[in-house]
Amino acid sequence: MTLETAAAPPMSIRPRLSRLAIWNMCVGFFGIQIGFGLQNANTSRIFQTLGAEVDNLAILWIAAPLTGLIVQPIIGHFSDRTWGPLGRRRPYFLFGAIATTIALIFMPNAPVLWMAAATLWIMDAAINVTMEPFRAFVGDNLPEEQRTAGYAMQSFFIGTGAVFASCLPWLLTQMGVANTAPEGIVPDSVRISFYVGAAAMLTAVLWTVFTTKEYSPEQIDRFEAAREPAPAPTAAPRGQTAWAVGWLIVGAALFVAIQMIRGQAAGLPEAADDWRLAVGKELYVLAGFVAAFGLLKLLAGFMGRGGRSNGLTEILDDMAAMPATMRDLAWVQFFSWFALFAMWIYTTAAVTAVHFGSSDTTSAAYNQGADWVGVLFGVYNGVAALAAFALPVLAGRIGKRGAHAAALTIGGIGLIGIFLIRDPELLWLPMVGVGVAWASIVSLPYALLAGAVPGRKMGVYMGVFNIFIVVPQLVAATLLGLILNAAFDGQAIWALVVGGGSFLIAALLSLRVREAIR
Repeated sequence: MTLETAAAPPMSIRPRLSRLAIWNMCVGFFGIQIGFGLQNANTSRIFQTLGAEVDNLAILWIAAPLTGLIVQPIIGHFSDRTWGPLGRRRPYFLFGAIATTIALIFMPNAPVLWMAAATLWIMDAAINVTMEPFRAFVGDNLPEEQRTAGYAMQSFFIGTGAVFASCLPWLLTQMGVANTAPEGIVPDSVRISFYVGAAAMLTAVLWTVFTTKEYSPEQIDRFEAAREPAPAPTAAPRGQTAWAVGWLIVGAALFVAIQMIRGQAAGLPEAADDWRLAVGKELYVLAGFVAAFGLLKLLAGFMGRGGRSNGLTEILDDMAAMPATMRDLAWVQFFSWFALFAMWIYTTAAVTAVHFGSSDTTSAAYNQGADWVGVLFGVYNGVAALAAFALPVLAGRIGKRGAHAAALTIGGIGLIGIFLIRDPELLWLPMVGVGVAWASIVSLPYALLAGAVPGRKMGVYMGVFNIFIVVPQLVAATLLGLILNAAFDGQAIWALVVGGGSFLIAALLSLRVREAIR
C-alpha cells in the first residue's frame, strides 16, 4: 500500500508502506546531503583560499551549528501546525531547497572571506529548513515496525548524496577542469561542483515533494490514540526563574573569566609557552550562548505568565518535558557529533599538512591533498550507503542500542587510524570505519526517538533533538582551536584523535539508553 492510497479511508493504525513509497519519501535526502557534502568537504578549502588561518577555521564554521540551533526547533514547531495544499512537511522541503540552491551557487564565488562565512550561515539555515521536517516525515508516515528501515533508507540516500558531492571536484579534475587558481580564487573544479550540486539538490527534493502525500493532523491524532501509549512526559513547570538566572550567571562568569585570561595573555610575549595565549575570542561565543539561553528562559517565563502559551513557551516546555529515551540519547549525540565536527573542520588541514606536506593553498600538493580528502569523504559516505542496509538486520539481532554502540566503536577506531596511517593511499581504510558510524548516527538514534515521542509533536521533538547535534558542534567550534593550540602546537591531525576518543565515549553511553516500550 502506498502513502497516496493510504491517505483516503479512515483508519486507526498506520498501514505498512511499499518499498517504492519509502523510496520516494527519502529521495529528497539525497539532495539535502549533496548540499551538506559540498559544504563539509569544501568549506574549509574555500576559507583557506580566501585567507583564513588554520586556527581560525573553527570559529568560521560556527555559523552552521548556531543556525541549526535556532532554526530546527522553530521549523519543527511550525511544521507540526502546518496543513495546506502541499501538506504538513513538504512546504518546508520546497522553500528550503530553493534557498539552498541559491546559496550553493554563490558560495564558491564569494570574493572575500566574510562573504563566504555569511553565505555558509545562509546555506546552513536553508538546509536546516529543508532537513528538519524530513526526519519527522518518516515518523509521521511509517508504522513502528518500518521506522528503522525508513531511517536506514534515509541513511542510504545520505551516503549516496555525499559520495556524489564529495567526489565531484576530484572527478572534474580528472576530466581536465582546472584544480588550481591564483591566490584568493577558488579553483574551477570546486566552483563547477557547487553548480552541479545545486541543480541535483533541487531536483531530488522536488521529486519527494511531488511524488508523496501526507496524513492529515486528524489522521495522525487517530493513529496516536489507537496505539498503546508510551509513558507521557510530565508537564514542564513554567516557573523556572532560578534556572534562568543560573544560566545567566554562568554565562556572565565565563565572559569575565575569558576577558581576564585574555588580558593577562596580552602582556605575554608571543613566544612564551603559556596556555593563556591559546585562549581565543571564539570562547566569547560559548559564553554568549550560555547567557542567551538564560535570557530565553526568562523571556519564556514572562510570556507564559498566567498560563498563556505561544511558540516559545511551548518549545521550551516540550524541551523540559522530553522523554527519558531522548534525554539518554542527548549524551550519545553530543559525543558523536563532537567527533564528526572535528573531522569535518580539520581533515583537510590535517591531511594536506601531514600526508601531503603542504599548507600553501596555491600549491599543487595542497590542492591534490584537498581533492583526496573529498575522495576520502566519498569513501565513508559510500560505506554508509551500503551499511544502511545491514543496520536494520543488526538492530533486529542485538537491538538498536547495541548496533549503535558497535558502529560508533568502529568509527572511533577509524578516526584514530587517520593519525596512525601516514601513507595517503591507505587512508581509505579508516574511512570505512567512519562510514559505518555515520550510517548509524543518521538512522538509529532517530528510530529510537520516533518510538518515544507523541506523533502530534514529532516535528518539534525532532527539532529539539537537533539541539543535541548543534551544541557539540558549537563546543567543538569554540574549544577545538584552543585545545589544538594549547596542547598540540596547533597541529590539526590531533583534532581527529580527539574526535576518535569522543566516538568511543558515545559508544559506551549508547548502551545506557532507555528504549520506549510501545
